[in-house]
Amino acid sequence: MSSDESSGQRWLPLEANPDVLNTFVGKLGLKASWQFTDVFGFEPELLGMLPQPVCALLLLFPINEKNESFSKEQCERLSKEGQHVGKDVFFMKQTIGNACGTIGLLHAIANNTESLDIDPGYLQEFVSATTNMTADERGAYLENDRSISTYHADSAQQGQSEVPNVEDKVNLHFVALVRRGEHLYELDGRKPFPINHGPTTADSFLLDGAKVCQQFMARDPSELHFTVMALAKAF
Repeated sequence: MSSDESSGQRWLPLEANPDVLNTFVGKLGLKASWQFTDVFGFEPELLGMLPQPVCALLLLFPINEKNESFSKEQCERLSKEGQHVGKDVFFMKQTIGNACGTIGLLHAIANNTESLDIDPGYLQEFVSATTNMTADERGAYLENDRSISTYHADSAQQGQSEVPNVEDKVNLHFVALVRRGEHLYELDGRKPFPINHGPTTADSFLLDGAKVCQQFMARDPSELHFTVMALAKAF
């Protein structure tokens, strides 16, 4: 739902609703053995109620002055200081307005293909076609991919909220949190590169990812427009 639309394209925003996302990724080829589910809180007992294991988190947060200022300073600092980013991290740039939900899904899935159950279809084809591309090339690939734009448009019509006009300004944005090579990465197609949030393990990823989500919320305690969903093993 970001304002980044350097390609000139705008899509309808996806609703932050597990049912909508699960139907969407099911059409793309993700088997129902892995599903998105709401995260209702970060207390250990609430996190412990989630299906396990969890391989990715999707965070929806507001685009406002505080978050934009922090993001700018963070990227400038990391550009100067450097950070470790594994070569196997799948990252793509966002050039389509309001495509952040779909890009978040692709980030979550493409970085977990070893664990997920995926049928032959769009997801397998997308990952295979873009594996050796740069982040910018992957963004350009998405611009010209009619299949995914159609799937996205269909999914954006679903959910409980009133469907906005495609030209409406929506100041909410999806990012994905994933584990690759024992590091926790924030993947935001509006940023120039992945953000490494430090070491993590398969066992600690959910708790570590929850802490990153809490850091987002702490930047503006008066803001209530946050949603977190986990991609978890359903059965």
